[in-house]
Amino acid sequence: MKKKTILIIILVIAIIIAIYSGIRVIKWQVDNKNIKDMTKKIEDVVNIKEVNDNDKTEIIEQSKDMEVTDPYWDYIKIPLIDVNLDELKKINNETKGWILVNGTNINYPFVQTKNNKYYLSHTFDKSRNSAGWVFLDYRNKLDDLNRNTILYAHGRLDKTMFGSLNNVLTKEWLSNKDNFIVKVSTTYDNTLWQVFSVYKIKTTNDYIQIDFNSDEDFNKFIKMLINRSIYNFNTDVSENDKILTLSTCYNSREKVVLHAKLIKKETK
Repeated sequence: MKKKTILIIILVIAIIIAIYSGIRVIKWQVDNKNIKDMTKKIEDVVNIKEVNDNDKTEIIEQSKDMEVTDPYWDYIKIPLIDVNLDELKKINNETKGWILVNGTNINYPFVQTKNNKYYLSHTFDKSRNSAGWVFLDYRNKLDDLNRNTILYAHGRLDKTMFGSLNNVLTKEWLSNKDNFIVKVSTTYDNTLWQVFSVYKIKTTNDYIQIDFNSDEDFNKFIKMLINRSIYNFNTDVSENDKILTLSTCYNSREKVVLHAKLIKKETK
């Protein structure tokens, strides 16, 4: 009798687990479909234009000691992108810009609110969705860039949001130098960023510092980021640079991180 009771309890627990797992799978599928529908809606209203250099374009000056082999000299010739955010702001008034990362599926508008939690569980139109959306750290300013500008998103298994940021850890991505560029367009300017570090790391917050007390502190920070990189990008970064950080989950215990420095901008 006792054995029969134990078997019944085990069976009930197994059924509950199966039902719970089934509900989670269905919810994931629903959220995934909603993300695809939202992405299609965004594509229908947005126009991404490449723009050539003009009298509003500024090439960010580099150290005089920079090697002629630094890929910077090739990257500054790459066109910027310009995205009119007006229609996107009608969908979400917290729209702040657009980001495109070469060699990944990352080609999205990004948003910003008063905390770093809301868009972990809400999609672009602010409806609840476990996929979340791409968002700017609430501490960052775009009209006067902090030394470190940070964007986050979930690392979705279907490669949406920052799910394809894992690409930066692969030999295929690293073997193509055309991938080492990030393009951003905001209300204020269009910018081009050169990648200088990519890595996977146990969850920590030491790379999401926004501002620094001194040039010395910032240089120590930059050195830490470069030393972590799984690849030598042969890129000079100094206290005079502004950097961009992309961060996502690799799994429940680790993050995938990309860092890039600003090399060109066009004021709107």
